Amino acid sequence: MTTTASEASSALDPSLLASVSRSFYLSLRFLPKPVRHPIGLAYLLARTSDTLADEASLPLGLRLETLQGFRASVEQGIPLDLLERFPELQVRRPSEQNLLQHSGALIENLLRLPSDLRSEIQRVIATITEGQSRDLIRFGYASSTNPTALENASDLRAYTYSVAGCVGEFWTRICLLQLPNFSHAPVERLLEHGRLFGQGLQLVNILRDLPEDLDSGRCYLPADELAQCGLSPASLRQSGSAAKPMIKRWLALAAHWLEHGRDYERLIRGFRIKFSVSLPRRLGQRTLDALETHPPLETAFRVKVAKAEVLRSSILSLISAFRPSDSP
Repeated sequence: MTTTASEASSALDPSLLASVSRSFYLSLRFLPKPVRHPIGLAYLLARTSDTLADEASLPLGLRLETLQGFRASVEQGIPLDLLERFPELQVRRPSEQNLLQHSGALIENLLRLPSDLRSEIQRVIATITEGQSRDLIRFGYASSTNPTALENASDLRAYTYSVAGCVGEFWTRICLLQLPNFSHAPVERLLEHGRLFGQGLQLVNILRDLPEDLDSGRCYLPADELAQCGLSPASLRQSGSAAKPMIKRWLALAAHWLEHGRDYERLIRGFRIKFSVSLPRRLGQRTLDALETHPPLETAFRVKVAKAEVLRSSILSLISAFRPSDSP
């Protein structure tokens, strides 16, 4: 017999969430109970696929095989013990090894959900894993001495959708299913705001992490735009100032996409949900402000939002969360 999302949540071990993301776990606990479990379960499934895709010590073929096997398990609703099927699969972090050990239990938990929630989770995991597979194929043999770049702006936009824009849509659909009076705005309008807000958050991460990604052979800046600046992925680290005009354009797009988070917040109801939208938007904007002052390819340190600014943003987000929603 199909259980409710609330009943299924009792089978999801909170310590598993806490072990793989303390910050997300704290945010998740703040969400309304009806959406807490499906969003938490989707996060754990996405983290599982992320672990499979990112374990660089494994051969490329095995990473693709395990990722595709996991995706099929989620899509078909067939529990899969990843470590039993792929005994050579060993990851470095104990928390992620523990996550892989629970892969079958996560699918079983998925099967306990009502069909509409289950379908939404399967949809978003399919999109995420498809993007991860493309990423693996594109960057599978890249290295710090031979980095590979995305071909053009369309590739970068598609990437931000596959790992974050689709999550904004998923979040919206789950809230519409589970929270009465979540919003009276047109669904397509909410989906657009959620999608672009998610893409904005991901673009902020991409711009902040440019140096680290280059060290691993990944360049998410488009190759055609680099060429227009007289650059290549291999020369970018040493000639970061030449890429400044291009990076400023992407910073501006990230800021524009983040503004969709503000629009989204204005159209929804419930202070818990509004807070969960407001805080990442404010922190994303603070990160963009820091990147304007400290360009990532010209700065020796990784840009981070100071703890005092996180606290300030949290207080402002709480205040904003209690403001009335706009009419659609």
